[in-house]
Amino acid sequence: MPRSTTAAVTAPGGETACTHLDATAKFFRALSDPTRLKLLEFILAAERTSAECVEHAGISQPRVSVHLSCLADCGYVTARRDGKKLRYSVGDPRVADLVMLARSLAADNAAALTCCTRIDTARVNGAGQ
Repeated sequence: MPRSTTAAVTAPGGETACTHLDATAKFFRALSDPTRLKLLEFILAAERTSAECVEHAGISQPRVSVHLSCLADCGYVTARRDGKKLRYSVGDPRVADLVMLARSLAADNAAALTCCTRIDTARVNGAGQ
């Protein structure tokens, strides 16, 4: 019998971890920020240093660091130390596939996405955060 997608998972120590649906929603939420998506697409092309990511994103180093940490924590990118520098790369080729599929779907549904007010309204009202 297939495993339920809403069943809670018990983490080590007995606390309840997020459900499969919660985990999947978090997985996509990491990509819902345009800056994180911009950084991820930049890193897809080649391994990048933090400084390169700052220059590409056009925002402060601390903000880029927060976004890169989120992408790393969610498993989209990996970081490796190279002397004093951190270098970021995408370790799983499925990430590139996911981004390309998302681009394709967004392009195919551009009119509907442009007219959608529920997502933007939910963010303004604090829902879905």
